[in-house]
Amino acid sequence: MNQYIEQTKSGLLHTYNQFPVVLERGEGAYLYDTEGKKYLDFAAGYAVSSLGYGNEELNTALKGQIDKIFHTSNLYYNTTCGRAAEDLKRVTGMDRIFFTNSGGEAVEGTLKAARKYAYKKQTGRYEFIAMKESFHGRSFGAVSVTGHDAYREPFGPLVPGVSFAEYNNLDSVRALVTDQTCAIILEPLQGEGGIHLATKEFMQGIRELCDEEGILMICDEVQCGMGRTGSMFAWQDYGIKPDIMSMAKAIGSGIPVGAFAMTEEVAQYSLEPGDHGTTYGGNPLACMAVSKTIEIFEKKNIVDHVKEIGAYLSARLHELEEECACVTGVRGKGLMQAIQITKPISEVTNAALQEGLLIIGAGADAIRFVPPLIIEKEHVDELIDKLKKVL
Repeated sequence: MNQYIEQTKSGLLHTYNQFPVVLERGEGAYLYDTEGKKYLDFAAGYAVSSLGYGNEELNTALKGQIDKIFHTSNLYYNTTCGRAAEDLKRVTGMDRIFFTNSGGEAVEGTLKAARKYAYKKQTGRYEFIAMKESFHGRSFGAVSVTGHDAYREPFGPLVPGVSFAEYNNLDSVRALVTDQTCAIILEPLQGEGGIHLATKEFMQGIRELCDEEGILMICDEVQCGMGRTGSMFAWQDYGIKPDIMSMAKAIGSGIPVGAFAMTEEVAQYSLEPGDHGTTYGGNPLACMAVSKTIEIFEKKNIVDHVKEIGAYLSARLHELEEECACVTGVRGKGLMQAIQITKPISEVTNAALQEGLLIIGAGADAIRFVPPLIIEKEHVDELIDKLKKVL
């Protein structure tokens, strides 16, 4: 194992605080390192591996596509991109899709689409309202609307015209609206910020405010989307619809792919040929992963499964809260939940690693649980048993 770690340290730019483990293969909800040690995975590659590991149906589809073709230029049509777009349109309820390589790139697209909409509408608007404690990515546009000073300050000056409101405080948002506001961007369930769920009143209030003021509403569902909260996309539980949305991570079950989507109204007054592009976005392999993932989700009724297992996870985490003095709260929804703790996060995650459990932090004082969506109750029980030893 050490040889792989040393090779990585000597060859790559040190931008990650990595655990001292080298993962080699996976099966279901488990990962195995190069020495054969088994780990229960409640991180899923940051909420990416929605179908777990070794899904035969997905793997077969991807292998078949590799044997055909896995890259072409976007100057040409391919056999999977259109199908994947139609599949995403069906499950999102949006009208137009643009494929990207990642969530950060998808967020960049949403910001450009909003600015171009204002340009074509000749409103002169360019400002964004984002949320404190939010996270939208690490590229310049995405980090500019990320509500964490630690992510923003080293790279300033950033994109101008961004202000930050208090999450779940509609008055705070309203106070920042000007005649230059073009869009409000938010996560229906904040991930990196500590697993904070938007209230129904807040989401509906943002929608009404946007309608009143001629502002676009952008929902970032890169982490909380694709079944994770117990609906296909988190905003669908609020009785509203955004004008633009971003997605990534779980939509490809581990194959790098993202997308942003918009209503027909935004599409008609937004990006045109030459405004935005990507060499790899919409490639045949990634789009096969999207379509096959959606097909399996619908066939296996993954969303209802998440509701059931998510409720069980919540109940077991509340039991843990009662038993462990260092656990001071439980929050989240579906299979995107967290415990608030008084112990240092790194101490807990490192101890969990020794117990064969992969977990990650969220915010300053929370451990998040974003496992593969195919987990069962016995996996939750195993999680709780291991957490009791750690905490």
